[in-house]
Amino acid sequence: MDWNFDELIDRHEQNSVKWGYSEKIFGEESILPMWVADMDFANPPMILEALKELVDQRILGYAFPPDSLYQAIIDWQKEHHNVSLTAQDILFSPGVVPSIALLIQTFTNEQDAVMIHDPVYNPFESMVTLNNRKVIRSSLLIVDGQFKIDFADIEQQFKREKVKLFILSNPHNPGGRVWTKQELIQLADLCQNYQVLLCSDEIHGDLVYQPEDFFSVVAISEKYKNFVITLTAATKTFNLAGIKNSMIFVQNETLRNALVLAQAKTEQNSINTFGYAATEAAFTTGAPWLKDLLAYLKTNLATICTFFDAELPGVSYMTPQGTYLFWFDCSTLSIPDEQLTHHFAQVGKIGLNAGSAYGPTGSQYMRLNFAAPHEVVVEGLNRIKCAFDHPTSYK
Repeated sequence: MDWNFDELIDRHEQNSVKWGYSEKIFGEESILPMWVADMDFANPPMILEALKELVDQRILGYAFPPDSLYQAIIDWQKEHHNVSLTAQDILFSPGVVPSIALLIQTFTNEQDAVMIHDPVYNPFESMVTLNNRKVIRSSLLIVDGQFKIDFADIEQQFKREKVKLFILSNPHNPGGRVWTKQELIQLADLCQNYQVLLCSDEIHGDLVYQPEDFFSVVAISEKYKNFVITLTAATKTFNLAGIKNSMIFVQNETLRNALVLAQAKTEQNSINTFGYAATEAAFTTGAPWLKDLLAYLKTNLATICTFFDAELPGVSYMTPQGTYLFWFDCSTLSIPDEQLTHHFAQVGKIGLNAGSAYGPTGSQYMRLNFAAPHEVVVEGLNRIKCAFDHPTSYK
């Protein structure tokens, strides 16, 4: 079946955060938004059909997750990520970020130390600080144009700060790095040695480009199941952020019981009916669509790299191994971090994410979302070049 990833869909009247908030966020009405991580592609028709069937029932009452949904998740995780699950290992949550907050509240106390990478997806930090925990950052190294984990720094801070929880982004957002099996073993072993709970956010795990291999931490060794909790969803893979459903995989009974109790206290386990239906449809019918999506995204990525090499040869960037996020260095502009987003919006008429929002190590970088029709990506690249070609002095 053919999918039309080139189709241009007008999202201005859809209450879209990405498109509807552009003027408010960037101060420009004519902005091309290539920032927040959702895709500008139509959802797979099989998922839309499943949602239509739900509406056609004409009664949208209370619902429970059916056995077929659990089986769809189990089958997908086994086939695509070699993760062996049972239905009892799966908890539902409105989203990965709420799940991170739940883990912080359940397994740490106020003022406890929680470690994150730097740079990393910014809600990791906000969930830690809003819950009155201490953020410990371990800066990623850049080696051969890719992020690398500084294991010596992690171990030193584990000792010094008595870290209780490590929140990992795998694949990494914003750098697109897909951590190797050996890197994950080294990190998990450190967590085990220092009795640190490891929370692995794997929501981008399906969005990995060959020849890279994605490894879920719990699939590597049975022993990791006792201190690793995995967070994931169908929402990033199939562009379903609005359905508000994610999964927590927790295979240690003691940890699972603690989370079940914490969810019961706040009703965080209440998921809307559309979330159940869309997730099941995604995992039972979505594989062919995903295969073609990855090929399309890889073409977009090749276009971006070729453009930067030819038109912006002085600008360094990271070639993502996964995700649809492109991380590039803007230091040649000599513009302060607090003005970079404004510069690209005002001069290039493009909305991007400021790298500094992901931590101090993200200073002078910007993040580009290339999950859009090819012609939109090309237009975005021309706007980025315009911003580089017309540097402005900011005081």
